[in-house]
Amino acid sequence: MAKRPRPTRQASPKRLAEAAAAAAAASTPRRSARIAQEGGRLVYNVHDFLANKLGTEIVGGTYPPGTLFPNESELRARFGVSRTALREAFRVLTAKGLIVSRTKVGTRVRPKADWNMLDPDVLAWHLQAALSEDFVTDLFELRQMVEPQAAALAAQSCDEATLNDIEAAYADMVRYQNGSDDLIDADLRFHQTILEATGNHFIGALGGLIHTALVGSFQLGWESASFMQNDRLVQHRAVLDAIRDRNPEQAHAQMAALLRDSVDDVKRALRSRGGGSPL
Repeated sequence: MAKRPRPTRQASPKRLAEAAAAAAAASTPRRSARIAQEGGRLVYNVHDFLANKLGTEIVGGTYPPGTLFPNESELRARFGVSRTALREAFRVLTAKGLIVSRTKVGTRVRPKADWNMLDPDVLAWHLQAALSEDFVTDLFELRQMVEPQAAALAAQSCDEATLNDIEAAYADMVRYQNGSDDLIDADLRFHQTILEATGNHFIGALGGLIHTALVGSFQLGWESASFMQNDRLVQHRAVLDAIRDRNPEQAHAQMAALLRDSVDDVKRALRSRGGGSPL
């Protein structure tokens, strides 16, 4: 099977985290600064900054569903931005289903059922501001629907170059097992390469969503531990071996088992931070 062209590699989790921290420390956006959104794409302008900031506040509960936003003049004064920048940010949030504007009424937060949860930005805002055990459960249920089948498809059809990339990612996981952002990056490459190996364009279209989910869950899962547990490393090796052996049933089963145990790791880390309540 012809190898599907790979998407441009996104910034590493370490660089994303550093840039996001710098952005969060700034009280107002600077038009000339590069601002990075946690868990996702780099942003370069004021309205992206505003959309990220306000989106995080909506998801985090500062503006609950059904409530009105502060008026335009209040927000412009708070951020020191133009009317155009603010309205562009509102357009972004409207497109993601978070807000709705009505003439003579104002801008209101929409019900959660209307939010586009498949949007990588909305997911990133949840990971940043509204983590709960229920949210983590839903996130891993999505991964269970996609990744075991992706591993099975990879076992059936991936070429040697892609298999070498999966092996290289695993080798880096072994190398950095004792803990660093390089370990997160290696684990991320392992899972992303398996998704790419399917050659399925619909799965490829979920790449941004899966990337955000992986970065967020990996970082949370390792907040209470400085290294990857040996049994998780063994499970990754079992997935790799099944793909190398062209055994789709085993690849599916091993990936499903890995995800089942990984969600427990993340939940334990979440409980240690606050009993499983939203952060």
